[in-house]
Amino acid sequence: MSEETDATVRIDAYLDGLEPPFRAALSHLRAVIRTAAPQAEEVITYAMPGIALDGALVAYCAFKKHCSLFPMGNAVFLGMEAEIAPWRTSKGTLQFPPDALPPDALITRIVEARVAENRAKAAAKKAKRRKG
Repeated sequence: MSEETDATVRIDAYLDGLEPPFRAALSHLRAVIRTAAPQAEEVITYAMPGIALDGALVAYCAFKKHCSLFPMGNAVFLGMEAEIAPWRTSKGTLQFPPDALPPDALITRIVEARVAENRAKAAAKKAKRRKG
């Protein structure tokens, strides 16, 4: 993004306020996410930093003892069980310590899968409007 949006400024401020290990982890996660979906815009969703394209794609956040990646639904995890097994998951989140991030390739796959899901939903809505 060439110009800073309000969300980008807020995300920068959020990251700046984190302890160094969490700041480094989430800054790296942010960069990987933005590279995986360069056409998406940064947003604040559910009071967390994230990105959106045809709706929210993913969000991320630091907690007291871990970081989380929220793919805005757990359907994206189907078929990735073996890959995500090293990290704690709960409904709709992948949790990891700041010094043990999931591999960039896995994060990229999650983001790309969410882009595909959102684009498919947007296309289905558009097709439905044309029929109706």
